Amino acid sequence: MSEQEKAKRNEGIGQPVEETMQTAESSRPQKVELSVLEGNAREEDSQNSSVQSVRFGQISPTAVTGEQSSIDLILDVSLDLSVELGRTNIPVRDVLQLGPGSVIELDKLAGEPVDIMINGKLIARGEVVVIDENFGVRITEIASRSERLLKAA
Repeated sequence: MSEQEKAKRNEGIGQPVEETMQTAESSRPQKVELSVLEGNAREEDSQNSSVQSVRFGQISPTAVTGEQSSIDLILDVSLDLSVELGRTNIPVRDVLQLGPGSVIELDKLAGEPVDIMINGKLIARGEVVVIDENFGVRITEIASRSERLLKAA
């Protein structure tokens, strides 16, 4: 690479850049000097360039009128809730033979609590109830932290 090409390539690298910044504490802008050094510049090029540290003004947290708490920001996020009656493993041969009227035996007994899952993770157990003509689940226990971790694994 010729000296002219090197000079053109490195033009502006290592030169201070003035930026204006306004902090929360004061309404007057403050000047900040930044230096940029090309990431893939050769070692000899970077030795010739002077790099200065960035100096930013102090920013302090301020209370904004009407600011929501952190939990309020996610209250309308949708989660997938599912109720698991039971599980079973069956071979493909048996799946292909399923049809209307087929019965699949699950690993839970009738009347045993069902698992209530949020995004695939156990959070509670409950009993199946009928409300008008719909099924529902009455929560009977909240899963402990250790149960949630064991069930996830």
